[in-house]
Amino acid sequence: SAGARVVRRVTQTRPSMDAATLLGSGKVEELRARVQAENVEAVIFDQELTPTQLRNLQRRLDVKVLDRTQLILDIFASRARTSEGQLQVELAQLNYLLPRLTGRGTQMSRLGGGIGTRGPGETQLETDRRRIGSRIAKLKAEIERVRATRGVQRSQRQAVPLSTISLV
Repeated sequence: SAGARVVRRVTQTRPSMDAATLLGSGKVEELRARVQAENVEAVIFDQELTPTQLRNLQRRLDVKVLDRTQLILDIFASRARTSEGQLQVELAQLNYLLPRLTGRGTQMSRLGGGIGTRGPGETQLETDRRRIGSRIAKLKAEIERVRATRGVQRSQRQAVPLSTISLV
């Protein structure tokens, strides 16, 4: 549904999940070898990954790694038609992305931040979090505005004495 072609399916049975990568280290190395040999562009997990697992797997596999939630959000984003639907999908994607922002920390800090240009300043990660937070607030307000408009339109439709017919 997302437009990707499945090249291979890999499963692993374990008594418990690895906290760092979900898979065992041997299975990760096996997967890495297959990714390189078959020129794979992305690896999709049929399970939700924690932000740490996602980051560790991307580093070790050196390709884009998606989990089930991210794949579902991508499918919803490609199929959302109404303005409210598009806003809701973007809001869900940003809420999903927020705890998964990584890296680009102190090496990307704005030097000279603060009064008297002392201190490391604001890191890129902090800037991204702040921007995403403000975008989330705007999206929530926009969704409420769209819902209010829809409610007014619904009440105006119901006020007009027209017969409603449904064909199934």
